[in-house]
Amino acid sequence: QVQLVESGGGLVQAGGSLRLSCAASGRPFSNYAMGWFRQAPGKEREFVATISWSGVSTYYTDSVKGRFTISRDNGKNTVYLQMNSLKPEDTAVYYCNRISRIVAPSTGLDAWGQGTLVTVSS
Repeated sequence: QVQLVESGGGLVQAGGSLRLSCAASGRPFSNYAMGWFRQAPGKEREFVATISWSGVSTYYTDSVKGRFTISRDNGKNTVYLQMNSLKPEDTAVYYCNRISRIVAPSTGLDAWGQGTLVTVSS
């Protein structure tokens, strides 16, 4: 198992930016692809962005393409999500997790962390 701690969420106005961080511990971080997921109130958790173990390959859900950027620092065991041009519909709790595939993973491989809440006001 990998322990995951997300941070960086907050309240932001529409059009604003936030940078989320996910610190991982417990297994060699650099061996695994990682993903960001989100869960909005009353909705199921969905994947947002994924990144390969090397950081070379990334994949995004359609609704965030061109606005969000996923990156990782294997030396710091941390994965990031830079979110620009935020919209009210981006409001959700954001989670990170190890994933088994880059393209549209359905879930993560480890227990979910506490997540970090992003609230975008209109």
